[in-house]
Amino acid sequence: MIHGKKYRESVKKYDKAERFSVEQAVSLVKSMAYAKFDETLDVSVRVSIKKSQTVRDTVVLPHQFRGEKKILVFCKGDKEKEALEAGAAYVGAEELIEKVKGGWLDFDICVATPDMMKDVGKLGPVLGRRGMMPNPKTGTVTFDVKNALAELRKGRTEYRVDKTGVIHLAVGKKSMGDAEILENLKVFLDDLARKKPADAKGDFIKSVSLSTTMSPGVFVTLQKEEA
Repeated sequence: MIHGKKYRESVKKYDKAERFSVEQAVSLVKSMAYAKFDETLDVSVRVSIKKSQTVRDTVVLPHQFRGEKKILVFCKGDKEKEALEAGAAYVGAEELIEKVKGGWLDFDICVATPDMMKDVGKLGPVLGRRGMMPNPKTGTVTFDVKNALAELRKGRTEYRVDKTGVIHLAVGKKSMGDAEILENLKVFLDDLARKKPADAKGDFIKSVSLSTTMSPGVFVTLQKEEA
């Protein structure tokens, strides 16, 4: 892959094989961000799991950096009022399902009550490809609509391991203070460490790297290496 001049200049600022403390890594990648827009800081974590295992969950980062997201709730009856009062942008049942089937996607997150999933499941070809299908594992299939929306509006974010055994998550923006990014990063890594599958053996988290949208990645020292 051919990189531009600014990227190549960034690479010269550090030894790619070196591992940095989380504090050093945050400061370094921010110093390498060269785009004119407010670049996002992303963490990539390689985990060790079997083919039969998976890691998928959600986390609420203490410092938010994304705009308000539009939440759609598939529900009926009294739950419609509850969803609207909790801040849902769109609420409904069959009529919304048909609208989505027709290609309407003016929302960011989907929530559904369990009794709606038989019909919502038909939207798999539309929502599944975009990672927006409601799922009990991520708290988006629930009768507790009020609390689900409260957490989502706080910024509850889903993460999952991909086919290569890596989990990617945005943890901040270049414009944020280092302390805020560090807290977001540590909250995520602590949460992930607790998600180690019960039957997984050996080290669960193999490596951690941090980068911005346009910068190269730097490796972060794991706690066990700091001891």
